[in-house]
Amino acid sequence: MKLIIASRNIHKIREMRSMLKEKGSWDLYSLIDFPDYHPPEETGTTFEENAILKAIHAAKELDDWVLADDSGLVIPALQGAPGVFSARYAGSASTDKENRTKLLQEMQSLKDEERAGYFACAIALASPNGLENCVTARCEGTITEEERGGQGFGYDPLFKRNDYNKTFAELEEEIKNRISHRRKALDKMLIHLESRALSH
Repeated sequence: MKLIIASRNIHKIREMRSMLKEKGSWDLYSLIDFPDYHPPEETGTTFEENAILKAIHAAKELDDWVLADDSGLVIPALQGAPGVFSARYAGSASTDKENRTKLLQEMQSLKDEERAGYFACAIALASPNGLENCVTARCEGTITEEERGGQGFGYDPLFKRNDYNKTFAELEEEIKNRISHRRKALDKMLIHLESRALSH
């Protein structure tokens, strides 16, 4: 079954490809394969709204099955920030490093349980006829006081999952891909994906 991952983020695409490869035989593409396609503006107030928006738009425009992810970091002590603005926390064209720097500054005075946070992920599946399914998952942890590790991307160097002594950026890629928020959401979606693949 052909499936388009609605992203041009090479890190996210690689993670999703790796996870899907373990679970079945998919003919996978990404938005990198469609340079003329212009994604919609992410105007949703939740991860679910943005994932659904991206999936439906791409499925309709590209006339194919699409899997779209919207994810980010949520810090309750910061009233849920950076949340849906995770990728542009320090500005519309900010880098991962700039976003992490801003987060550390915002959390400078927070200690112990105040540094609790979680990664949230929503994954939506759409066909040219519209939305098929949307699932969500989260991964709980704490935010470190400095960056640690050189793996991963985004806020990975700052996020230490509960029950682990390493940040996501210190973990081997295959371990992170087994325990992450994206993996949890994708596992939920796979049941629906597999039933669609069987009907093709």
